[in-house]
Amino acid sequence: MTIELHYSPGNASMAPHTVLQELGLPHVLRLVDRDHGAHKSPAYLALNPNGLIPVLRDGDLVLYEAAAICLHLADRAPAGGLLPPPGTAARAQAYKWLVWMTNTLQATLLHYFYPERLVDAGNSTGAAQIKAHAQARVGGLLDQIEAQLAGHGQPWLLGADYGLTDAYGLMLCRWTRGFEGAAAAPARTRPVLRAWLDRVLARPAVQRMLAAEGLPQPWV
Repeated sequence: MTIELHYSPGNASMAPHTVLQELGLPHVLRLVDRDHGAHKSPAYLALNPNGLIPVLRDGDLVLYEAAAICLHLADRAPAGGLLPPPGTAARAQAYKWLVWMTNTLQATLLHYFYPERLVDAGNSTGAAQIKAHAQARVGGLLDQIEAQLAGHGQPWLLGADYGLTDAYGLMLCRWTRGFEGAAAAPARTRPVLRAWLDRVLARPAVQRMLAAEGLPQPWV
């Protein structure tokens, strides 16, 4: 059965979509219209009770959480080489960086985009403080990615080989493209990160993903 990815352009479905393209796995995209609340509809909530995007259907398997979907796809097509061999130190590093991206960087970005979720209704001052602090914290987290790349001098986050963390990192760095002010600048303004992002963007699979989602430039 063909894989179905329930997605929204530029959303957290972007990384799983990139992985599908990279691995050449046959798939169908199912647009979730967030503007009209499709992600909160009974039909969608039956797939993901959290009402969040993405969801992947692979036969009888239904998965949500973008990182889990990426890991499943990489294991489904191991010849694609998006994860190092199981049991190796390189595999452990891939797990570390992917979990850090989801639990730390992505979580902080969500505080930036949705600060009102963390304060009482109408507390615009509190929401503004949360947003500013989240943006500043993202700046420090981007420092860690930059240090990783600069430290080994290889083209990809984990070294010589492109993998899941590069696809996931592109998505999260893209989300910083609207940063303004002194708290933290967009990832693209950092030379080391920009060079890495340009390498990821140049991959044919990434270009296919961008075209399929209709994402306009600037991409990051």
